[in-house]
Amino acid sequence: MEDGNIQWRHGGPPIYDQVNELFERERTKVWPKGSLEETVQNAIKTWEMELSHKTCIQDFKTINPEKFKLFVNGREGLSAEETLQVGSYNALLKTSLPKEFQVYEADKESFESSHDIFRSALPRGFAWEVVSVYSGPPVIAFKYRHWGYMEGPFKGHAPTGEKVEFYGLGVLKVDESLRAEEVEIYYDPGELFGGLFKGPLISESSNICPFSKGA
Repeated sequence: MEDGNIQWRHGGPPIYDQVNELFERERTKVWPKGSLEETVQNAIKTWEMELSHKTCIQDFKTINPEKFKLFVNGREGLSAEETLQVGSYNALLKTSLPKEFQVYEADKESFESSHDIFRSALPRGFAWEVVSVYSGPPVIAFKYRHWGYMEGPFKGHAPTGEKVEFYGLGVLKVDESLRAEEVEIYYDPGELFGGLFKGPLISESSNICPFSKGA
């Protein structure tokens, strides 16, 4: 983080005070320092930070850029450069469903717009924790939990203030330096979107006058 040669997307390293506070207050597991679980948790969170805030793959410390591939729900893998280009949200939310069934069209969102959408909907951040680790390196299988609070609008839907949460599974293949060569992620996007689309459409809710009963 202190390397002056790193190319940061927003001019400098990120500040994670809000989401770290959420993580510390609501995580369900406190792993022993130095344990495999803590190591995996820190590695994935660091990779997500790099993916969101660094602009040059060669600055990444968590992956082997020549071999890296990201696979989500069995889809075709994305290279390191492809993942960096579209961003973490678009990479994870891309789907092969017909257009009429897509509630989030990753192909129509840029790196910047996708992050703006989720940053607006989850202003305290999107916390992430490891729930279980089933195997050690070089192939690490784990279960994770992702959560935040919908305190802003999402795709025209009003905020609910409620927790948005989902669980998933991951398989991480690492090299001798514990850099990721392949990441496989499996989860049900419906668990995520169910919470984000729960609020009424803003155009509908805005038509309700709070003073109408007294008129």
